[in-house]
Amino acid sequence: MLTIYGVYRSRASRNYWMARELGIPFKSVPVVQARRVADPLAADAPINTKSPAFLAVNPMGLIPAIEDDGVVLTESLANNLYLARKYGGPLSPADIAEEGLMGNWTMWAATEVEPHAVQIILTYDYGAEETEDGKATISRCAKALDKVFAHLSGHLEGRDYLVGDRFTVADLNLAEVFRYAMSQTQLFEKYPRVAAWLARCHQRPAFKEMMDTRLAESAE
Repeated sequence: MLTIYGVYRSRASRNYWMARELGIPFKSVPVVQARRVADPLAADAPINTKSPAFLAVNPMGLIPAIEDDGVVLTESLANNLYLARKYGGPLSPADIAEEGLMGNWTMWAATEVEPHAVQIILTYDYGAEETEDGKATISRCAKALDKVFAHLSGHLEGRDYLVGDRFTVADLNLAEVFRYAMSQTQLFEKYPRVAAWLARCHQRPAFKEMMDTRLAESAE
């Protein structure tokens, strides 16, 4: 059985969403970020990213990680590509060309989108969005993302999804990264095709189930 290590309020949300889309059974091990624990190594501390039990799974001490029939993977977006490839179905590539395209969009999400989008959401998470430094960070990252939004908007002209005219792992991976930029309403207003695409992704029952669980989880 697939095991997903990580709380829903983390990048593990991507893997929980994917498992639900695939309809496969999975075990959740709610590893919490060590920064959220007063003493991560205390005997009564919840399992966290500094716990020896988790470091045996991922020595880097980062979530999520997955274990599937002895295969251990520790990069959230790559985890989803693996799950799509193994379990098949409409989210997976139909041929080598689609596999290449799905990998390309996923790498683009990781290298061109997330570095900027994650800075925005972390600024809000730390309550720094109204500080001088916070405003500067958000402005700088939003400016960088304008080019990203423009590229995606161009690709979506005349199509609803990224690859093969259907929702795939590429859409899921990219949507989870673009979710970090949802506070930047001006970008979504400027690029309505991107806004419509993200809304389609978020209308999926598996996303709603994942998000309901995420919102019910403690934010402390």
